[in-house]
Amino acid sequence: MIELKKPDEIEKLRIANQIVAKTLNFLENEIKIGMSLKQIDKMAEDYILSLGAKPSFKGLYGFPGAICTSLNQVCIHGIPDDKIIKEGDILGLDVGSLIDGYYGDAARTIAIGEVSPTDKALISCAKDAL
Repeated sequence: MIELKKPDEIEKLRIANQIVAKTLNFLENEIKIGMSLKQIDKMAEDYILSLGAKPSFKGLYGFPGAICTSLNQVCIHGIPDDKIIKEGDILGLDVGSLIDGYYGDAARTIAIGEVSPTDKALISCAKDAL
């Protein structure tokens, strides 16, 4: 059964998802070659908390990260670890936020520096599919 949301509930969902969008934009601008996936995770967690929300993935079914980081061949829901990003990598970022009992969730794939034409096409195709 589909439960229709009231206007105030829709507004809370909008706020939660705005936090996710802001976090993805922040990360895309701040991620640098040489950073570890754990550093990116910590940066995301601090940013989400600064906006008054909680990272909704942290602790979910024992998940250790604030966000999911999927580097290169990792398909989805990668766990942030000590891997270092380098020129030519592609990085999937999956971000979730929880604020006032409502969740936001979205993902984005970004190119790290110059990537291969094949990787550019993959990222473009995925973006176009949205």
